[in-house]
Amino acid sequence: MQFTTKVPIAFSKKPINYQSKIVLLGSCFAENMGEKLAYFKFQNTVNPFGIIFNPVSIEKLLERVVNQKPFTEQDIFFHNELWHCYEVHSELSNPNKEEFLKILNQVTQQVHNQLIEATHTIITYGTAWVYRLKSAQEVVANCHKMPQSLFDKEILSVETIQQSIQSTIDLVQKINPNCHFIFTVSPVRHIKDGFVENQRSKAHLITSLQFLLNAEHWKLNTDYFPSYEIMMDELRDYRFYAEDMLHPNQTAINYIWQCFTETTISTESHSIMNEVETIQKGLAHRPFNSETTSHKLFLQSLNSKIIKLQEKFFHIQF
Repeated sequence: MQFTTKVPIAFSKKPINYQSKIVLLGSCFAENMGEKLAYFKFQNTVNPFGIIFNPVSIEKLLERVVNQKPFTEQDIFFHNELWHCYEVHSELSNPNKEEFLKILNQVTQQVHNQLIEATHTIITYGTAWVYRLKSAQEVVANCHKMPQSLFDKEILSVETIQQSIQSTIDLVQKINPNCHFIFTVSPVRHIKDGFVENQRSKAHLITSLQFLLNAEHWKLNTDYFPSYEIMMDELRDYRFYAEDMLHPNQTAINYIWQCFTETTISTESHSIMNEVETIQKGLAHRPFNSETTSHKLFLQSLNSKIIKLQEKFFHIQF
């Protein structure tokens, strides 16, 4: 007897391994997956500009990064004792204007270099709802708690999202033709937009992605990972949500990660992941008495495992 339906997941055309260099962009679910990749010591960068939810804002940032267009004073503003930029998340905001611009431009250059070397770019779209700054008629990535009257709220059309995704792929391929893309739709529910509106938003994102990724031109260098579909179908139960009933809880994140591992990470990397996890658990272990002979032998064994692993993969650090 089976009590759930299994979401079919296609195996990646270019699986991730321990030589891969990964850039993750998008919603807070991209951060969940980035934390898992970091725990297992893959080479990855997660949301260097902070959490970005919508396709147009991700595209706009990548256009700036790829074309190495620096941030200037015209791109920032002062509010509530901090300098902000509508293109990035509030976590980058800074009380010092010069320092803020310096950090923004350093991150821009770093991401440019990372994209040149990236084997995989993973993009998680969260919503098709956007806020457009009235004065500039530009979609913003973050409103930074500015008055609602300054913005118009709208939903991106399927056509606009398709164009944005296509432009995103083209931009990265401009500096890295061999980069492989993994797209997914965040399972986080944006109920503040409304229940129907949230479903409409996810539908726009999924429709846009499926139209593009099923086109012959994009099939070879793109994959779709169904994180939203797994949450909505296999994990169709509120026990898999955090207390806010909007975000997946740790059990759900772990399950989706397991699905990701089985289909998107190379089989030969699984044994390395097991070694890394053994070391991570060993490092997290807290002994009753650190001076015992048995604990000292345990630490020696753990250190030997770390050295052996680092001889194979120089980038792995604990």
